[in-house]
Amino acid sequence: MISADAARAILALLDQLRALVEKEAAKSAASPAPAIPAAPPPPAPPPPPTPSARPKDASGFFDSHARFYDFLRGNKMLGPVISGPEFEGCEAIIIGFAMAGAPVSYVAYGLATAYLETAASMQPVLEANWLSAAAREAYFTRMYDIRGARPAKARELGNINPGDGARFAGRGYVQLTGRTNYARATAKLRALGQPVDLVANPDLAMRADLAAMIMVHGMIEGWFTGRSLDDDLLESGPSTRQHFVDSRDIINGRDKAGQIADYAVDFQTGLLAAGYRPAPGVKL
Repeated sequence: MISADAARAILALLDQLRALVEKEAAKSAASPAPAIPAAPPPPAPPPPPTPSARPKDASGFFDSHARFYDFLRGNKMLGPVISGPEFEGCEAIIIGFAMAGAPVSYVAYGLATAYLETAASMQPVLEANWLSAAAREAYFTRMYDIRGARPAKARELGNINPGDGARFAGRGYVQLTGRTNYARATAKLRALGQPVDLVANPDLAMRADLAAMIMVHGMIEGWFTGRSLDDDLLESGPSTRQHFVDSRDIINGRDKAGQIADYAVDFQTGLLAAGYRPAPGVKL
């Protein structure tokens, strides 16, 4: 047995221990629990890439923008006075090529092609525009419609619905033709930041800026015949007349190849004199 004094000492120690525990518990209750850091929010997805803003004119792609048009005013093709539509068309084509990073020979050939295909107006045209509306529709039906004389051609162009022949007739600088090609051009234009639908509204292919982009990327990527500008033209420095002659088959075989080559040589001379340069940092 333990003595009464020892028992009293043990009880006193237990009381002290109990008081110490209660004191520590009270301190813990008074102190806020350490905050658990919240998990950081997931990072926002990166915004989709946006193309460079389209400039209002082509002056940023020249050492001397004015010198190019001075050259054209003195040239037999568009001089001595350049009309507003001629200027608008030239600008749309130059901007389209420059923003694609195209060298001078590509721009020259695009301008020359547009000059021939538009009868020197430098504005997009509708195929067979010399016919009356009724005669055009009959022609387009015969040539490009599933109900016409060439159903196999219609299917090749994606014109599977009656009326597609007239709806998706040739428009623009290089006569974009057929539902399939209008859909392809729509996809490309959207990728370039243009919120358009040429299948729903084919007449948009008559807008100079859109027609220029269609021609530019069609020529560069070989949409029309499988041949592209880099098959024959130089990517550095001026191309020769023969280079330009050889390039005609990216659009239309050898039709008027020499005539367009002569135009291209003239346009190239003016572009070089004015110090043309493509948009920096853009690769074909």
